[in-house]
Amino acid sequence: MNAVIAHAPDLSPNLKPLGLTSGWVEVVCGSMFSGKTQELIRRLRLAKIARQKVVVFNSALDTRYGRNHIISHDKLKIPCVPVRSAREILERVHPDTQVVGIDEVHFFDPAVVEVCEALADSGRRVIAAGLDQDYKGQPFEVTARLMAVAEFVTKNLAICVSCGNPANRSQRLTHTRKRISVGAADKYEARCRRCFTKEHK
Repeated sequence: MNAVIAHAPDLSPNLKPLGLTSGWVEVVCGSMFSGKTQELIRRLRLAKIARQKVVVFNSALDTRYGRNHIISHDKLKIPCVPVRSAREILERVHPDTQVVGIDEVHFFDPAVVEVCEALADSGRRVIAAGLDQDYKGQPFEVTARLMAVAEFVTKNLAICVSCGNPANRSQRLTHTRKRISVGAADKYEARCRRCFTKEHK
């Protein structure tokens, strides 16, 4: 199977260097219910407390809790801009933006990796959160590529609902074979290696 190669997008006029020594990329990944969005929100709130200019993006596909906020499963929330493509992120970053948050990064097209690198190259801090594996336990290519180029990677673990062991997989509870099927506790459970099955029975 041929790998999908994304071409680096042209820099937006907004992406003028901030004059910082360097930007960087942080990735928060893991299974469903591992606290990825919660950790993303925590880091973004700290940046706001420090009076940094923050903008947050989410995929327009994610409408579970609302369109204009990212909301964790425990109802923490922060305003966001829903976008349909990675390229749109570059178009919506303001010249004075210092910190860029991206939730559900695995929903985005492959160009999101180059977008994150362009943002970091321009002196900005980028924090991206998303699943590292799909419902079959296979890596999401976008997340894997982003982890490879990131300066900081945090892998969260959930708790297996079947046995209580550390869980790093998302067990799908419905019969759909679509790789992307947006849902929460109605469609998924956190499972450990032993309790996870690739096909729902």
